[in-house]
Amino acid sequence: MMQAMTSPEHRGGCSPAAALWQNGWYRYARALASPNFDARPASTAIDLIVIHSISLPPGEFGNGCVQRLFTNQLDWDAHPYFQGIRGLQVSSHFFITRLGALWQFVACGDRAWHAGQSSYRGRGNCNDDSIGIELEGLEGDTFEQCQYETLTGLCAALLDAYPIAHIAGHEHIAPKRKTDPGPGFDWSALQRSLASPPQCFPAIS
Repeated sequence: MMQAMTSPEHRGGCSPAAALWQNGWYRYARALASPNFDARPASTAIDLIVIHSISLPPGEFGNGCVQRLFTNQLDWDAHPYFQGIRGLQVSSHFFITRLGALWQFVACGDRAWHAGQSSYRGRGNCNDDSIGIELEGLEGDTFEQCQYETLTGLCAALLDAYPIAHIAGHEHIAPKRKTDPGPGFDWSALQRSLASPPQCFPAIS
């Protein structure tokens, strides 16, 4: 385990860590509630972070399409690419833009719909016990330094609040379906920034 679940947030106390969260919503994220979520199974330990990459249309950034997708507001006729995902209902807990801005769509205590068919650590359906973080970027390409800075801060806050034991990419939990965030993502940099054991990161084990 990366860090024991000792945060007073879980014990009803008052602490700096607890002040960062309100009912699973992160203080430093811009909240935009998605309807695409449901309840986690009872007694689920939230012990996995899954990192994704996304851009809509692919390779285009900063146009608000990701936010509209996660809130079922995307105009399917606005771009030919959208016809292939028409009607898709998905979400992620968090989204980090190319400029490092952080958005949150689903409370961490709820199950976002980001992983799809997946398996990791001998468990299936990773949506049940994971927190999904989407990075705005093209699958396989590199990411901005400000995105890593926001991601590191967010992961550190999640490590304080939840019993996170693993951080993996979508490519690791669904290797036959997905390849994001891909070779452009610097797993070693994230591991060093968090000072977490390398074995918790499959790409650098």
